[in-house]
Amino acid sequence: MSQQPRITALDVLRGFALCGILVVNVRPIANVDADVLSHAVGADWPGYLADQRFFPIFSLLFGVGFSLMLKSAANRTDRPRLVLLRRLLVLLAIGLLHMFVLWRGDILTIYAVVGLVVLLPSTWLPRWAVAVLAGVLLVVPLALGMNGVVLVPALFLLGSLLTRYGVTERLERMTWWPATLVFAVLALPAAWAQSNQVHSAFAVAGLLTAGVYVCGMLALFRTPLRPALQAIFAPLGKMALTHYLSATVLVLLISALLGGKPDTWSEGTVLLIAAGILAAQRVLSGLWLRHFRYGPVEWLWRYATWLRRPSNEQRPMNAYNSPSSPSGFVQ
Repeated sequence: MSQQPRITALDVLRGFALCGILVVNVRPIANVDADVLSHAVGADWPGYLADQRFFPIFSLLFGVGFSLMLKSAANRTDRPRLVLLRRLLVLLAIGLLHMFVLWRGDILTIYAVVGLVVLLPSTWLPRWAVAVLAGVLLVVPLALGMNGVVLVPALFLLGSLLTRYGVTERLERMTWWPATLVFAVLALPAAWAQSNQVHSAFAVAGLLTAGVYVCGMLALFRTPLRPALQAIFAPLGKMALTHYLSATVLVLLISALLGGKPDTWSEGTVLLIAAGILAAQRVLSGLWLRHFRYGPVEWLWRYATWLRRPSNEQRPMNAYNSPSSPSGFVQ
């Protein structure tokens, strides 16, 4: 059976989000209380450009990828939801291992549980009902002044809706500059409100800034910058799960070598650590994808999902634009 082509823009967005997530996670991974970064919302730039700005992108893409995977599975088996159930259970196992062995701030366990409790059951609902549910799950936490992982269920459903309404398939053909401008205009007053500690401003500003990033990247993807964006971010995006896990190990090793308290690191130090890790991961993923279709953890995840050994030999074409059925962290 023929496989649906991989949507390169999703890999680029995922790779871009991976970069921002790592910048935010460097200190928490290095055994600093997770509140250190979430409370840095004053004059420091991470509070306005990074904190709460990248996990919404990952969450949205997870919902997109889930529905893409469901469509792919429906073409291959009579029980596609069973495939998705196994996929989420395997992700839960990976997340629990990551959490108990390396870092208590792991997000994979949350993604797996929310996927099992919210995303998988939503596949039996009509699109309009999913849209209503997503709206409720988004508005209620914001009204209560909540942020962070409580927004994940709504973002999962919104991402799923993008696929179910056919937006995902048109990502690379749509005009994104107007949406970028709208999000930017709305994000500026939200950032001002955040600086003044207005109720729910941090979460709202984060979501709106994430909208700027997503729409802006998609808009740039339709310009002559496309080859550069694809070369930089797509290999990272195709191996996002492998890189997410390996980054924890690398940050812990670097923290041990540097010594001292990570909460005393300057923002420049954090950026250097993140940039060094991402540069190494980009080089390694480029080399890996010359020979293999999936990253090592992605391959294992796919193996456990389908209960049969997938071919991992790279096809003779561009390493980060090879056709494949949905795979990876969120596609």
